[in-house]
Amino acid sequence: MKPACIFDLDGVIVDTAKYHYLAWKRLANSLGFDFTEHDNEQLKGVSRIESLKLILHLGGKELDAAEFDAALVRKNGWYLEYIQQIGPEEILPGAAEFLSSVREQGMKVALGSASKNAVLILERIQLLDQFDAIVDGNKVSKAKPDPEVFLKAAEELAVPVSDCIVFEDAVAGVQAARNAGMKVVGIGSAVVLDQAHFVLPNFAGLSVADVLARFA
Repeated sequence: MKPACIFDLDGVIVDTAKYHYLAWKRLANSLGFDFTEHDNEQLKGVSRIESLKLILHLGGKELDAAEFDAALVRKNGWYLEYIQQIGPEEILPGAAEFLSSVREQGMKVALGSASKNAVLILERIQLLDQFDAIVDGNKVSKAKPDPEVFLKAAEELAVPVSDCIVFEDAVAGVQAARNAGMKVVGIGSAVVLDQAHFVLPNFAGLSVADVLARFA
């Protein structure tokens, strides 16, 4: 069986992190405190609920259950406003070409993302048709580093976990892939993603053969 490829979304295929940051910052400001880009680094690969808990802790703020849920809705509304402007030009270097080459090799492709807006984003960047399965925050309840999102992607693709290669930009995502028993390629900093099997700055110039050779 040919291996399957499972891709995270934010920071791997498209950079929506800046829009998440703007929405979280706007929320923090509305609650009376600031939220910096440095603070935002702690949210990489973290679910929306856990992100809000972290932000409230940073701001020394407490919300009751109703206020907490309302804050999540506000943040997501602002984020959806921001991502209406994205398009194919925001696909990260080499990602579209690599996805296309994976499919040309007859390999199955899935998305494994905590985002609840994954389908909307893939539609906006015109890559929705490149995926055989999409597992996002609407289908899973456990956040990375729990392996649930990747295990479900393998299940939907009907591919054994040992035949899955995950592409991730976050430490929690790399840990989730390893916890699932999958191979994992880090996209970003080799220092930060040192638990990945190997790390690349991006997909630019990368071929499927290059990746398969690393796991031969």
